[in-house]
Amino acid sequence: MKRKEFKETLFETLNNVVDGMSYDDKMILVHNLLVDYEKDNEEKRDTSNKGSKWTDEELKIILSDAPTKENCVKYARLFKRGYGSIEQIYRWSVTTTKEMTDERKSDSFILQVKRIAKELGIRG
Repeated sequence: MKRKEFKETLFETLNNVVDGMSYDDKMILVHNLLVDYEKDNEEKRDTSNKGSKWTDEELKIILSDAPTKENCVKYARLFKRGYGSIEQIYRWSVTTTKEMTDERKSDSFILQVKRIAKELGIRG
C-alpha cells in the first residue's frame, strides 16, 4: 500500500462515527489506541539496547517524566528498549525498601534507579 492510499484509508476510518463520541473523545481514543498498538507490537521496532546497562542520564530523563503508558512507549522507542523495562524503572523508583525482598535490596540496577529517584526528589 502506498503512503497516500494508507493516509486516505486511515482518514476515511477516522471519519466514521464511533458510538456517538464527540470529535475530541474520538481523538483521545485514537491516541490511546496508538499507544496500545505500539506497546503490543514492540517486536516490530528496534530494541537493540534491551538488556544493556542504563546510564544515570537515561534514568534521569525517564524519571523526570510522569509514569504514563505514553511515556513508557516514548522512552522505550527513544532508548531502543522494551516497554516493560521503562515500566519497571517507574515501579522501582517508588518501591520502598520494606516492600523489597532481600535479594532485590542489593540489585545494582534497582540501587541505581533508587539513587537517581532520590536525587530527583521522588519518594519511595
